Amino acid sequence: MPIFVYMNLAELLHHWWGFIFIAFCFVTLIQVFYYLFFFTRLAFYKPGTKDISQTHPVSVIICARDEAANLAKNLPGALVQIYRTTHEVIVVNDNSFDESKYILQEYQKEFKQLHIVELLQEAKFIPGKKYPLSVGIKTAKYEIVLLTDADCVPATEHWIEKMQDAYHNETEIVLGYGAHHKKKGFLNKLVRWETFHTALQYFSYARAGLPYMGVGRNLSYRKSVFFRHKGFSSHNHVASGDDDLFINIAATKNNTRIMVDKDSFTLSEPPLTWNDWRRQKARHYSTGRYYKGRHQFLLGAYALSHFIFYPLLIVSLFYFSWTIVLPLFALRFVIQFFILFKTMRKLGENDLVAWFLLLDMWMFFYYLLFSLTLFKKPRKTWK
Repeated sequence: MPIFVYMNLAELLHHWWGFIFIAFCFVTLIQVFYYLFFFTRLAFYKPGTKDISQTHPVSVIICARDEAANLAKNLPGALVQIYRTTHEVIVVNDNSFDESKYILQEYQKEFKQLHIVELLQEAKFIPGKKYPLSVGIKTAKYEIVLLTDADCVPATEHWIEKMQDAYHNETEIVLGYGAHHKKKGFLNKLVRWETFHTALQYFSYARAGLPYMGVGRNLSYRKSVFFRHKGFSSHNHVASGDDDLFINIAATKNNTRIMVDKDSFTLSEPPLTWNDWRRQKARHYSTGRYYKGRHQFLLGAYALSHFIFYPLLIVSLFYFSWTIVLPLFALRFVIQFFILFKTMRKLGENDLVAWFLLLDMWMFFYYLLFSLTLFKKPRKTWK
């Protein structure tokens, strides 16, 4: 039976459930703050018109290790882009043992803009994808490089055009959206929700002048900013982080822009099993400990408030007055629904709107499952 009394703060603090209710109010306030201060910046984002429209030469870079099947399926999407300015597609074949070499040679006969870099020796003391990617960037002819993965395909033939269109005079980094293919099953919805939720944060933070990460499935930057920060040298010892750790170091409020035009997206195959997804996320989250302090604080405060929101809601409903607790929940719900509805439409994840409350509650278990990765030693390989 809930206790239905109106009392002042001092009276509340005489009861343990009073602490719970105050904590619930505080966490709700934090969540509402993040949605109104940060996430509205993506929900209402409209790119400004450029005074001068200019296309730039672009070097697309794809690193692949034993990706024969993915190269056969996805590489044509990068090769048939409609782009009127000079561009090239560089595939760095990193010590593959499968048929990748021969598939690439066949494509090169038809597409002269395809350049192949064969790596036949492992880089000592540089785990992961950073060495092949560094070789690809150094090989690139053009100042603007556009990165994606072998298991990704551009959503349209205008991917290069749209991603480079985000460059203005001061722009050095462009963050894109790497979505997943829509498939049947609830796991697919969970994977796409997590991808969307991550993008909601890194796009919104970038719009707030606090860029902290990008995803290698769809990311562009200038070679000059790569060399100015000495590539990946500051975190060469970490297997992951060729995308988010580099952006965390190099991105500023003035040199970073976002591109959320649907023609600029890439699509990749989602993990098909729970174990595959768990391993993928464990690898990605192992880099969070190397983020700048202010980014760790902001991301941690949001994740913690998100994690404990529903447990505090449930306890408050049982031990406090539902007539006070439910309006607070409703306030967050309405704000959250409105902002997520607009951002899901913007990022092409419309079908997740109907599931958003269930997916939001799932995040309690998500944080519980993946929080342990913060304390695990990162893997030394990228494949």
